[in-house]
Amino acid sequence: MVEVKGKLLEKINNSTDLKKLSEDQLEAVCSELRDFIIDVLSTNPGHFGASLGVVELTVALHYVYNTPYDQLIWDVGHQAYGHKILTGRRDNFDTNRKFKGLSGFPKREESEFDAFGVGHSSTSISAALGMAVASKLKNEKDRKVVAVIGDGAMTGGMAFEALNNAGGENSDLLVILNDNNMAIDPSVGGLNKYLLNISKSNTYNRFKNDVWEGLGKLDGIGKKTRRFIQKNQHALKNMILKENNLFEAFNFRYFGPVDGHDVVYMTKVLNALKEIPGPKLLHVITQKGKGFKLAELNQTKYHAPGTFDKETGEIYSCDCPLDKAPKFQNVFGETLVELAEQNEKIVGITPAMPTGCSMNLMLKQMPDRAFDVGIAEQHAVTFSAGLATQGMVPFCNIYSTFMQRAYDQVIHDVAIQNLHVVFCLDRGGLVGEDGPTHHGAFDIAYMRLIPNMIVSAPMDEIELRNLMYTAQLTEVGKPFSIRYPRGCGSKPNWKVPFEKVEIGKGRKLSEGSDVAILSIGKTGVFAQRAVKSLANKNISAAHYDLRFIKPLDTELLKEVFENFPNIITVEDGTIRGGFGSSVVEFMAENGYASKIKILGIPDRFIEHGTPEDLYKECGIDAKGITNAVEEMLSN
Repeated sequence: MVEVKGKLLEKINNSTDLKKLSEDQLEAVCSELRDFIIDVLSTNPGHFGASLGVVELTVALHYVYNTPYDQLIWDVGHQAYGHKILTGRRDNFDTNRKFKGLSGFPKREESEFDAFGVGHSSTSISAALGMAVASKLKNEKDRKVVAVIGDGAMTGGMAFEALNNAGGENSDLLVILNDNNMAIDPSVGGLNKYLLNISKSNTYNRFKNDVWEGLGKLDGIGKKTRRFIQKNQHALKNMILKENNLFEAFNFRYFGPVDGHDVVYMTKVLNALKEIPGPKLLHVITQKGKGFKLAELNQTKYHAPGTFDKETGEIYSCDCPLDKAPKFQNVFGETLVELAEQNEKIVGITPAMPTGCSMNLMLKQMPDRAFDVGIAEQHAVTFSAGLATQGMVPFCNIYSTFMQRAYDQVIHDVAIQNLHVVFCLDRGGLVGEDGPTHHGAFDIAYMRLIPNMIVSAPMDEIELRNLMYTAQLTEVGKPFSIRYPRGCGSKPNWKVPFEKVEIGKGRKLSEGSDVAILSIGKTGVFAQRAVKSLANKNISAAHYDLRFIKPLDTELLKEVFENFPNIITVEDGTIRGGFGSSVVEFMAENGYASKIKILGIPDRFIEHGTPEDLYKECGIDAKGITNAVEEMLSN
């Protein structure tokens, strides 16, 4: 249980308790809530800066709205820690993101206050519109629905699709645009520039204050004046600013921008907006990391900093276990720059994750050849396809879980046209504490189904480096997928000269006679450990690293099936339709009849925890592989 130091916060277990306080006490609640988040996250890592930035907005929302009857939808959920703490999860908040503990994101199964489960961005307006329409159909005229979306998430195409639909539906919906000019990295693109122009407009701000003074007195003015404000404020703004408002073009009434760190003012604004029907958008200006100086100054670094000293801000080292073994993402980033220096056709594309995937290295050194396209995975893939039609070689880096959002584009815009796009799928497999919304469980299965697609997975950093080198060679000339895990590798001395990998060829890593272990990707490291453990038990296991899921190494598989009656396959992807399934398909097609056990992610969603916890749960760590071999040989 977490120690609560604040006298006000310790009495708040739900929004009803919060409403018992006076407006004069709200600033103190915000201060206590912010301190509580800092205390817990300094020792139990999580998403830090985003939740600090919306403390006042969170308090104001629960103070004004009748939650959970009124429904709050938090886009992505990085910003929802304060929401969790105020809604009955304060005392066990120290289990956040831990195995069997609280989820790091809003989760419907966890609390009635979590109206919609999230993890991927740009979903909130669509979900909120669905809820608002349902309330209208059920004649729940008093129920309010609010979507809180960041300016980074607003760049996602789905958000604009939802705005378009919501404006046409004319449902009673409030969208709060939490504008802090940041996603994980600084926001980019035309929308970002548009919002900056609004927020910096002195004329607009003066007019905004006048409007809000009027709205704050709605109860005391006549109906004609009220209707005038509601119907004509957009025309007045257009006249003053001499420009159209993007959101009002979608038939949303636009209000703001307002200071998102003035909690009392925010309550007045929200109370006023509750009385206005139809689709509304409130533009709120906040600062990511608010209240923790270093997080304010370095917002990317403190997005999810790991453990840190809450007094000095020093981030404690979370380096890889081996002194010089790098993270896979850093191998990707450095190798991409090295390849781009040799091949002028190479370009880099990432949807708002340059730091997360380490494409920030290329953005810094070759800014004209690397592109952060915002949170827009579908666009990233088709943009890459367009580049490829003109002879460029795009390295499109998207996290495995987010590539799911661009599946149609991979098929329709890249694979059907057989374009030379290199997909680098970071965070393949079980990613740990972020849980089921972020695990890269499905990419092996969904990529291997696509005609023309080469599908590969390196076991270590050197293999990643060589697969990247191979993928960009002119003779490849077709879609090429490379998936690799989150976190650290196993090769300290990984910077070696490039070697071409023969496409569709695996390798034998150890001889054996009792059983064959076939692995793909990082699970090969676990398999190697299992081979050693089995040897200590007088079990001789051969180990093959396939490297390619598609095309399979048929010669290697023939060798395996002709010499081993017992075979284990290991992957950190789904058992259904994955690497093991492809081996079973090969066996059936070629008339072999060995006994096969497929180890991988079972047919259910795996919750959050450390990667080690989750590998163990799925039985794909070294001990799990060892146990599977022993069980197979004992039957």
